[in-house]
Amino acid sequence: MVEQNSERLDNVFHALADPTRREMIRQLADRERTVTELAAPFDMSLAAASKHIKVLEEAGLLSRTVRGRTHLCRLDAESLASVYEWIGFYERFWTKQFDALERVLREQDRKGGDAT
Repeated sequence: MVEQNSERLDNVFHALADPTRREMIRQLADRERTVTELAAPFDMSLAAASKHIKVLEEAGLLSRTVRGRTHLCRLDAESLASVYEWIGFYERFWTKQFDALERVLREQDRKGGDAT
């Protein structure tokens, strides 16, 4: 289970590492879109856009349905939840670190000491 979760996170982070794919995800947050609509803001062919969409699909970030010749893409935010959970661990870690630093600085300030 852990390895599967790790592989999923790897795929999601890989997909989100590209600014074009992040923008596509942002567009899908508003509503479902066709491949043509997702490709429109970028200077790329539909084939190139389809490759980006395939990466997002493999990462579980979007799902695609085909209606005739039209491919409709919709955000599947469940994979983002696992990223949020992973990042949340580090948010808690850094919050504890900053809280400890704040206590030390307040103590030094209370004593009239120098923080350096």
